[in-house]
Amino acid sequence: MDLEEVERRAGPREFGPKDDMPEEYRRAATRMIQFHANSEIMGAYIERPFIRQSPSLERKLAVSAQVQDEIGHGQLLYRAAENLGIKTREEMLDELANGEGKFLNCFHYPLADWYELPMIMFFVDGAAMRRQATLKRTSWEPYAHAIDKICFEEGFHIKHGEDILKELATGSRRDRERLQEAFELWWPRILQFFGPTDDRSTHNDFSTAVGLKTMSNDELRTAFLNVYLPKAEKYGLELPETPEVWYDEYEERYRVNEDQLDWEEFGLIARNQFPQGVGQIDKRHRTQEAVEWVRESLETPGAPGTTGAAAD
Repeated sequence: MDLEEVERRAGPREFGPKDDMPEEYRRAATRMIQFHANSEIMGAYIERPFIRQSPSLERKLAVSAQVQDEIGHGQLLYRAAENLGIKTREEMLDELANGEGKFLNCFHYPLADWYELPMIMFFVDGAAMRRQATLKRTSWEPYAHAIDKICFEEGFHIKHGEDILKELATGSRRDRERLQEAFELWWPRILQFFGPTDDRSTHNDFSTAVGLKTMSNDELRTAFLNVYLPKAEKYGLELPETPEVWYDEYEERYRVNEDQLDWEEFGLIARNQFPQGVGQIDKRHRTQEAVEWVRESLETPGAPGTTGAAAD
């Protein structure tokens, strides 16, 4: 199948492992899905410390379940990417541990305290849901199938994040002040979640032409702001003066003063050179090394713990 036919046929869940897809498509889809899988794994890493730091048993259980979900999402997505025949799951995991794999900007920053957690669990996961809901119609069928399960579970994550947000927003004055501080810190990062505007996006045109993406960065950002700006207001959060955000009635979308966003820092993040992000990647590398013996045992016939009796 050549690219011309791919573009002509491109539609929801149109292509699968049995189709002879051109390399340009397979590489673009691998890049996109691998990025998503890496982001699920690294998102779990910044949430994981709050299994212990959560203020109640119920919160600990909920955060623990969410972290497990995110790791599971990553594995589903690596398998969907592996079906494209460009990279194996092991190669993609190694690239992530070695600092070669890319992932979302928000997961390059560690979370300092409990007040920052709803910035991820509510606002960032909410932004992710805006994107993921559109991917149910992506043209690579294994990706769309993985997204069905991911969206179902992410809906619970967002509800949990909103419950934490509500609890803090209706708490003491100090709770509200610290929540506002966290919001002001994370708001520019959340706006950059969707990447650069369409006119600066590198991959948007091709991905859209072959049906991998169904909405542009600008469209996704507008859809997110339409829903989440009213929610921020509902919980008493005040929008920072910078970066400036306003609704363009002529173009019927929200606009952001991009000159007020730190694109130099974003560039370091995109190249995996942001110091805090390097720290996050190093944690992943150390963890992967620490459990290497488990993988080796599973791959060695007759190794302790791999016999039928042990499995029983």
